Amino acid sequence: MTTPAQPTRTAPTSRDVARAAGVSQATVSLVLGDKWHGRVSPRTAALVRDAAVDLGYRPNQAARSLRLGNTRTALLVVPALTNEFFARVYTGAAATAAEHGFGVVLYPSPDGTGPARDPFASARTALDGVIASSMATHALGALRGTGLPLVMLDSDPTDTHDPQGAAAHVNLAIADGMHQVARHLLDLGHRHFLHLASAVDTWTFHVRARTLAEALPPGTTLHPVPSALDVHSARAALENTLTTGTDRPTAVICDDDILAAGACKALRRLGLRVPDDVSVTGFDDIALATAVEPELTTVRLPAEQVGRRGMAALLAVLEGRTPDSTDLPVELVRRGSTAPAP
Repeated sequence: MTTPAQPTRTAPTSRDVARAAGVSQATVSLVLGDKWHGRVSPRTAALVRDAAVDLGYRPNQAARSLRLGNTRTALLVVPALTNEFFARVYTGAAATAAEHGFGVVLYPSPDGTGPARDPFASARTALDGVIASSMATHALGALRGTGLPLVMLDSDPTDTHDPQGAAAHVNLAIADGMHQVARHLLDLGHRHFLHLASAVDTWTFHVRARTLAEALPPGTTLHPVPSALDVHSARAALENTLTTGTDRPTAVICDDDILAAGACKALRRLGLRVPDDVSVTGFDDIALATAVEPELTTVRLPAEQVGRRGMAALLAVLEGRTPDSTDLPVELVRRGSTAPAP
């Protein structure tokens, strides 16, 4: 005997929710789209939500996106998540996005700071906008001509030749941070400096180098030494410099905490003590700053706030508002790696 076919159970619709709650489909749309405030009573909104839960109703996000004309998704492009700073930027961006019903797709450039492959074959249809670090701008080549709004992080706000056509910039007070480092070391009596500088060709590192050179008064010396952004390269660069006849500095100013960790290793290998013989400063205040011994004097950068401000700027652009363009403040954190000049 043939068993009668069971009727296929269809997913509940907004019409089912409206019928169960005794309201119109328009009211269901307002409540579940979180646009009911001032238009629907709290009691009715609660009835709609309860009915949706009881029926197991899930909004059709694809259809909702088509009606809104967007996908409520932003792309965050960073050099690499091996750097804690950018992981924290993502945390901040994702938190602000979630508060506004947005999602964040993360695209770390596979080569750190070099060119990256196309993250999306059809970026225009997949995204509402892009947030990108200036250290990963090469990864944005595939997005040119898409018309997507772009928010640049830590980039030159005066660059009128920006090939990406940034709609907004979110920057840290980088120059002020380097001024704080210089004043701190000058107050400690240091006059002979080595700048262990990042070899990455970006605005933020150009600002650090230029500001440091301008901040040191006559009668001081400054020797710049470039290095790739990793501990091994920083150690090798400083060792090579100090063993080839260069006058020994009393302070090594580093563009990054990672470079500072390499500098401390180099100095120890050369039999020098930090900070008794040579003071060392970093930049960023990532976890590494307190993992080394002595702990690093460094400039604290509010990475999560960078991510939050970046997402807020993108939302402002999408809504036709003017984004906040003030620089985020930074702070010198004094620890054990700096002391009076010997």
